[in-house]
Amino acid sequence: MQGRDDRIYEEAAALWRELYDEPPPAVADGKVILDLIFHSQSPTDYDRLATPHLRRTNITFPKY
Repeated sequence: MQGRDDRIYEEAAALWRELYDEPPPAVADGKVILDLIFHSQSPTDYDRLATPHLRRTNITFPKY
């Protein structure tokens, strides 16, 4: 059974490979990989969730 940090690393590495089509940095753990990914994205790339099934109070939006 994998530990929490191992699972986070595996998910972060898979996301990195999908986004950049290359292996993740060799010396980075899951947290560092996620930090690199999310700091490279601009807030304007964020798509707001619009659905008739959720009330506006049930949706958390980023704060600028």
